[in-house]
Amino acid sequence: MFAVERRNQILEKLQEDKKVFVSELSQFYQVSEETIRRDLDKLQKEGLAVKSYGGAIYNEDTNIDMPFNVRKKRNVEGKQKIANMIQNLVKDGEHIILDASTTAVFIAKALKQKERLTVVTNSVEILIELADISNWNVISTGGKMCEGYLSLVGTSVIDSFRKYNVDKAILSCKGFDIERGITDSIEEFAEVKQGIIKSADTSILAVDSSKFGQVAFSHICDVSKIDMIVTDRKPDEKWRKFFKQKGIECLFPEDENFIQ
Repeated sequence: MFAVERRNQILEKLQEDKKVFVSELSQFYQVSEETIRRDLDKLQKEGLAVKSYGGAIYNEDTNIDMPFNVRKKRNVEGKQKIANMIQNLVKDGEHIILDASTTAVFIAKALKQKERLTVVTNSVEILIELADISNWNVISTGGKMCEGYLSLVGTSVIDSFRKYNVDKAILSCKGFDIERGITDSIEEFAEVKQGIIKSADTSILAVDSSKFGQVAFSHICDVSKIDMIVTDRKPDEKWRKFFKQKGIECLFPEDENFIQ
């Protein structure tokens, strides 16, 4: 196993258990404890973990992003629930935007049974996922590759989104707070998502429950700019009351009014 593969697996374990131990990792991977300490040193330097006595703990900072392939494996069940609900919201023949979030990859997979969709995206992963779909119009924004994210960013991406008027824009975020609004960890991501929202008749925020109450570095927009929220579990009463006040529809699996 390559060192980078081992570190990614350690990151996955950190996400699940919030803490890892040098001795246990050394035995599991059949490498020396010194090798594991070097792995943890590198993860700490990258801001992904915080070393502690005998191991490391998960860095909960909302402004630190895990690598794309690690984030994609986080809360798979929740992302799948969101994708299944959005599948029922998108109609055959519609024009949609999918952002470069890991949640959007699950949505792209769920939409494959639809007919004649036009999908505009800045996600390299989604372009690959939809490469074998016939009778669809899949459009890449182009742009600069953001290392480690499989996301295209930059002014050319924003300009590309401005050229289109779509039925629905589906995006995610890093933080979702009543007072601070919708936020992301990187300014370039926030700027792209601002352009996505402006290009759509209906903006749908696909966000799992772990993002509620979180605030990341860069502001995307106020919550009121979003038309619909799709999440993986029933929000607290204060959120439901807030959505009602703002006229924002919120869908979640337990909603008796939502038909699977």
